[in-house]
Amino acid sequence: MAAAQGAGGGSAGPSGPPASAPGHGSGSTAVAVWEWQDEFGRWRPYRGNVCSYIEQVIQASQQKGRRSGSGLVSSIPLGHADPALAPYVIDIPSLTQFRQDTGTMRAVRRHVFPGDSAAGQGIVWEWQNDEGGWSPYEMNVCVFLEQARATNHQRVDLGPLGYNYEVDFVAQVQTNKSTRFRRSVQRRLDAPYPVTTSTTPLHTGVGCSCQQCWPNSGTGPITTRYRHSTNSPNSATAHQVPGRTASVSSSNVGFVPYNKPALTGARSTPRLNAQNNLVLAQTGSLSAALAASNGVSAQALPVKMSKSSRVSQALAATPTEPESVVKKYLEELKGAPADEDCMICMEKLSSPSGYSDSCPSSSIRPEAVGRLRNCQHSFHLLCVLAMYSNGNKDGSLQCPSCKTIYGEKTGTQPKGKMEISTFPQSLPGHKDCGTIRIVYHISRGIQGPEHPNPGMPYTARGFPRYCYLPDNEKGRKVLELLKVAWKRRLIFTVGTSNTTGESNTVVWNEIHHKTEMDSNHSGHGYPDPNYLDNVLAELAAQGVTEDCLGQ
Repeated sequence: MAAAQGAGGGSAGPSGPPASAPGHGSGSTAVAVWEWQDEFGRWRPYRGNVCSYIEQVIQASQQKGRRSGSGLVSSIPLGHADPALAPYVIDIPSLTQFRQDTGTMRAVRRHVFPGDSAAGQGIVWEWQNDEGGWSPYEMNVCVFLEQARATNHQRVDLGPLGYNYEVDFVAQVQTNKSTRFRRSVQRRLDAPYPVTTSTTPLHTGVGCSCQQCWPNSGTGPITTRYRHSTNSPNSATAHQVPGRTASVSSSNVGFVPYNKPALTGARSTPRLNAQNNLVLAQTGSLSAALAASNGVSAQALPVKMSKSSRVSQALAATPTEPESVVKKYLEELKGAPADEDCMICMEKLSSPSGYSDSCPSSSIRPEAVGRLRNCQHSFHLLCVLAMYSNGNKDGSLQCPSCKTIYGEKTGTQPKGKMEISTFPQSLPGHKDCGTIRIVYHISRGIQGPEHPNPGMPYTARGFPRYCYLPDNEKGRKVLELLKVAWKRRLIFTVGTSNTTGESNTVVWNEIHHKTEMDSNHSGHGYPDPNYLDNVLAELAAQGVTEDCLGQ
């Protein structure tokens, strides 16, 4: 695929904005561009021939509907336009792209641009990714760059469009304004996007105030995105790491837990559910965007990490009979302490258990008292049985007094995947090392017997979730323990979000994560000199300690 030459000669271009910018002109020819939304909230254009096919199918469906009274086509298989897109289908009613082999769903939109814009001329601007291939900018940026080139700008700042980059048309490079890392860019001629007779206002390439551009219109540019999305989307498009200073060194491990055997009765109330959004910088006109100086600094485009390997997990502890678990970890006492209370039922240990009516047992007497073998705390055996039966039934016990854990504690985290990567950029407060990035993937599903409402659906908002650790000795130790916690289903649970109040949703489960990489606006970022020690304590409270690493 040959690249057309970028703009820029020896003469200096004007320093100000172009004299005019295309606007919402109702008499202009318009072209339709279909785009899909990656996990960064950025829109990625389908190629011109794919957009033409989508438009043709919809137009044919509309004509047929007018004749027969039938509804609009409900789905469009993209493999008919491009064999490389064979797994993908666009669901028109929901404006969603569905990948049939993985079930991944992404938003799509139809965007209208002026016929004399880059889209109408089939011009695509691209940047060189880490594999040496070329990745397209979103169409908004392509239109922006093409007009800047057409008005003889030698250099343009992408800050007003939400990118922390400058593009030099003469050198044909993109420069990160923070790190000064440079990538090649190119201008490529492709098939023009399809002409449309749509009467909706034309879009100039930058978010404006017309109905088309509002987030709730279903077609305009989204105004928020997840702050730390650095995983590759479901296409060949690669992404650039924020503040990149050297070539990426990736060490990727994927964890895909098995379905755990049926559990019962767990009720976990999470304390933390941090979802951080960053509002994209927008401007009202292309002229204003071109005129803007370095006054806007936004998240850089992330890098595409090498493909993750997957490591199969061991199953969590197999459920056993509750009475067997109680007798395994407690030694029955011959005589109960006369003046000591059972802190579970608050009755005297010399009296029968307060749970003798609600938790009868054929093998444990109501007056039986036992002592935990390690911490030596004493309780009614029947009270411990009731406590265990109302929990995860995973074969583990936790002392109600000192929180000592017996056995391997597991949680109720739904099935998902954990990915780990490293890159050289430092976190605030950890300038002497690179960064570990953790990506958690969990999809919506149906609650199992271990969840609050078995059989009911649960949602999974804000996934994938991106978390960061310093790549030093203590950070790597925390990472290894988080892997153990993930395998034991302790990182997330199904419950009620303290942030949104939504119930039956996936939430954090008392092991705090840092979800901001380069700031600490929410309290879940860096610098935080106490974070690693705090999270080690939280992991230990879940029974995840250094002793687990040798197992």
